[in-house]
Amino acid sequence: MNEAALIAQGVQGSVEAFNQLVLHYQQAAYNVAYRILGDADAATDATQDAFIRCYNALDQFHGPTLRPWLLRIVTNCCYDQLRARFRRPATPIDDLVEDEEASYLLRDDQPSPEQVLEQSDLNSLLQNALAQLPPEQRAVVVLADIEQMSYEEIALVMSLALGTVKSRLNRARSKLRDYMLAHKEQLPDRYRLS
Repeated sequence: MNEAALIAQGVQGSVEAFNQLVLHYQQAAYNVAYRILGDADAATDATQDAFIRCYNALDQFHGPTLRPWLLRIVTNCCYDQLRARFRRPATPIDDLVEDEEASYLLRDDQPSPEQVLEQSDLNSLLQNALAQLPPEQRAVVVLADIEQMSYEEIALVMSLALGTVKSRLNRARSKLRDYMLAHKEQLPDRYRLS
């Protein structure tokens, strides 16, 4: 993928070129949004908003690679949603409807029901631990530990000094460790410290 050429074409209004960029970065953008927001629908909305903002401001992009700039937009969209959620807390209607589709668990190529439950429990506990972090620390730990971004990339995405990134990441990891130790009985057996 020739990112620079696709960006140049996108600036000229080529939707097809921008769609190629979207296809290349959509999973990373969604993953960051999901880990920050903790809700699949909200993450989808934030990701969509981020790509719309990115397309509208593509002519303002001046960097070597689009990824840090785009993930900064995603992070800002997540912060916007968190602020809106704080102002108007609500329960999504989907949470009120019970999901009756569980047939995927019966297929041979899927993990066993025990594995799915264990992974779900672990993901839920991890998401709860992430939710306890302040949004700035949550964003840094998601970018570092889930998206595997370097300190320098995170500093670029979040417009922070390198030392600030390191200290936020250290504090976030410490809080996550303390949370997991305080809730170790909720961890699947193989993840518990003996």
